[in-house]
Amino acid sequence: MSPFIYRPARDELAYTFGGRLPVAHVRSGDLITVHTEDCFGGLVRGPADLPSQVCQMPYLNPVSGPFFVEDAEPGDTLAVHLVAIEPARDWGVSATFPYFGALTSTSHTATLQPPLEERVWVYGIDRQAGVVRYRATASDHMVELPLDPMIGTIGVAPAAMESRSTIVGDYYGGNLDTPELRAGTTLYLGVNVHGAMLALGDGHARQGHGEACGVGVEIATVTTLAIEVIKGATTAWPRLETDTEIMSVGCARPLEDAYRMAHQDLTAWTVDLCGLQTLDAYQLISQAGRAPIGNVCDPNYTVLAAIDKALLPQPQAAYRDAHARLRALAAVQG
Repeated sequence: MSPFIYRPARDELAYTFGGRLPVAHVRSGDLITVHTEDCFGGLVRGPADLPSQVCQMPYLNPVSGPFFVEDAEPGDTLAVHLVAIEPARDWGVSATFPYFGALTSTSHTATLQPPLEERVWVYGIDRQAGVVRYRATASDHMVELPLDPMIGTIGVAPAAMESRSTIVGDYYGGNLDTPELRAGTTLYLGVNVHGAMLALGDGHARQGHGEACGVGVEIATVTTLAIEVIKGATTAWPRLETDTEIMSVGCARPLEDAYRMAHQDLTAWTVDLCGLQTLDAYQLISQAGRAPIGNVCDPNYTVLAAIDKALLPQPQAAYRDAHARLRALAAVQG
């Protein structure tokens, strides 16, 4: 069976999670291929295309969707396996902005230093070689970096009839900006509304942990997903699973609160999966865990807590083995 394919027109792109009618209905067990735009909506194509001149707030960070998932109800979990993330063009862009980024004054915390210069970098993408090419704008320095496509923004509708900007990451997903959301990863999201209302966009050809300047190598993508509704399984914060690791996500300001949230959730998840006593799980994660940072620029910062599954004592399969099942589904149908 071929995947369902969705390619939005420009006026069909969404800029919120919640508050939108579905663009299509899908079912548990479906494969869907979604065309996504970059965070600038494809309007920044070269050094002269300064985002402040070609883009308009609030029309930044568009997502494709939402998709109504049949039989998804509040109290369930939606498992989303990232089967493939392919750059849709042979170029990507990044930028610096006045009053945005980790190393500058912001509009909320102004200082006496001048704002950063607005500047655009264009990256060539060589899919065959598996690289993206960084070129300095003020010298002839060039270096090839590994192509590592990811989805920066993916989530479901929030609860209580809220509508949230796609720039924000929170308990429903959203703008998480973590490189861990690459092909081969399964994302678990708690369902908050009837139909879940899944949407995604904001692809990056690659991104450093923290996304220090606030902008990855932004790309349009063709992304294939396998989805499954896990009935009766609640998930308070986004969780990720790969073949080798489980990870929990925290989104908050200050950064230490996001760190705490992620590690509290991973500790609780480890206890549930393995039967370890809470302090034993806490100790193991303290000595063997990873804490990759997603972003430190958006309205909420993102931190992950990760642990290698091989270190856990005979863990139960997470979410009834959804990761393995969706991988197998993708292999059969792909």
